[in-house]
Amino acid sequence: MSKTPRRWPLVPPPEALRRRYLATGQWLDTTLGAFVDERLAATSALELRIWSRARPWRGTIGDVRAMAYRVAGGLRDAGIGPGDVVAFQLPNWIEAAATFYGASLLGAVLVPIVHFYGAKEVRYILAHTGARALVTAASFRQSDYLAALATFRGELPELETVVVVGDDARATDGAIAFARLLDAAPLAAPVRVDPSTPAVIGFTSGTTSDPKGVIHSHHTIVAETRQLADMQADRVLPLLVGAPVGHAIGMLSGLLVPLCQEKAIHLLDVWDPPLILDAMLEADLTCGSGATYFLTSLLDAPGFTPEHLKRMTRIGLGGAPVPAAVSDRADALGISTVRSYGSTEHPSTTGAKHEEPAVKRKYTDGRALWGVELKLVDEDGNPVPAGQPGEILSRGPDRFVGYTDPALSAATLDAEGWYATGDIGVLDAEGYLTITDRKKDIIIRGGENVSAAEVEEILMRMPGVSEVAVVAAPDARLGEHACACVRMQPGHAVPDLDAVRAHFAAAGLARQKWPEEIVAVDDFPRTPSGKIKKFVLRAELRTRAAG
Repeated sequence: MSKTPRRWPLVPPPEALRRRYLATGQWLDTTLGAFVDERLAATSALELRIWSRARPWRGTIGDVRAMAYRVAGGLRDAGIGPGDVVAFQLPNWIEAAATFYGASLLGAVLVPIVHFYGAKEVRYILAHTGARALVTAASFRQSDYLAALATFRGELPELETVVVVGDDARATDGAIAFARLLDAAPLAAPVRVDPSTPAVIGFTSGTTSDPKGVIHSHHTIVAETRQLADMQADRVLPLLVGAPVGHAIGMLSGLLVPLCQEKAIHLLDVWDPPLILDAMLEADLTCGSGATYFLTSLLDAPGFTPEHLKRMTRIGLGGAPVPAAVSDRADALGISTVRSYGSTEHPSTTGAKHEEPAVKRKYTDGRALWGVELKLVDEDGNPVPAGQPGEILSRGPDRFVGYTDPALSAATLDAEGWYATGDIGVLDAEGYLTITDRKKDIIIRGGENVSAAEVEEILMRMPGVSEVAVVAAPDARLGEHACACVRMQPGHAVPDLDAVRAHFAAAGLARQKWPEEIVAVDDFPRTPSGKIKKFVLRAELRTRAAG
């Protein structure tokens, strides 16, 4: 018998917007489970394949639909009902797809957890959401999930059911093997719930504190799926998705959007360029969309060939700042790139299409998508004119309905439905948005604000630079100075400061904005979406300065 599900104070859009979204068809009177079931049935003959050195799998979407109905039945038999929270922490394995679809059929609230989150994050997420069920891997690579769970499960009285994937022998002490879910009688049909209630809670990577729980209703997550599918409608080949399905980008791109586009589903559990390049040729796939790292790591891979290139003629970039140098590099190879902008809170805010002018698709983040409205404001909340930077406020049918922490909701959502993103951008006269910075992504050098994005853009034009992150480093004289952390293309040496100074002098940038420190990295600490964790880099620089 299901207990009373956890409730959160939601902040839906105002009534006028709600009526507009329903009248225009941007919101459907359906649940995520019913939507998923309809699309699974329509694509049942298409392939679903897991590319993995640990747990490969190959079958059809119809096979997974049948599996999902049994997962739903197994969760039902364990006492899980509509509105209950079902969390899962799994790599991009078939069990992750079956759990996501199955829990949605049951009308549960899904809480995807990125598979490389540690005990601190997982404990917080499970406690914060009151999860009643957790589907988790026993272990994967260096992570022993069950051992970590054992250290804090006693603190989670609401967590009654733990389902183990990957090692049935470890399904003890109140845990059951995933195979037991599949032994259950399948659910008869998707459970109907109120579409305005929570469907998915995505957790963003923490910066200086615990991760934020972002609540999407059935209305908003279905709207987002349809919107993103439409934005990517010109994709011809199936996309091989390496972003974790425990994160919003991987969940949407890997589990939902292909169903709308009637494309096969291909998931990858580890970002492994040699395996990816083989898979692209074997199954005729495209890859490289998402954060720029997903593109540049393939272009830099030793096995990259013209056969791969011809499968990457159209790439969508987003989830992190997109340097113009990356777009230019792709363009020189014959790859058309488009940029988009969004967040877990408002996933598809702006975007461009490949048919739009090159200067717009390469160097801006596109225009507001269907139903989305933008407003740029100054520090006092007053609108700024076109061409002037301001904080981006957005609203639309796919905007979230609040955080699990009401204080965060109050700080970012207003009565008119606007979401204060914390990002800084410029709108041109044609409505194209360009992200220029984040409020906190600024180096304050001797009282002078230096835009990290501006410095990164110029550094990316140095020969051999593959990726760069500019952050504030402690400075005894000025307070802070710009430190450039640089990842080079294979075979290229890291430039020294003299070369960097000459490059910036030629670019004409004010001297006080030049990097004053260069740090070489083999790779960066990243969020699940591929974005560089600048707060980690800043912390390392502070520790080094203190030592």
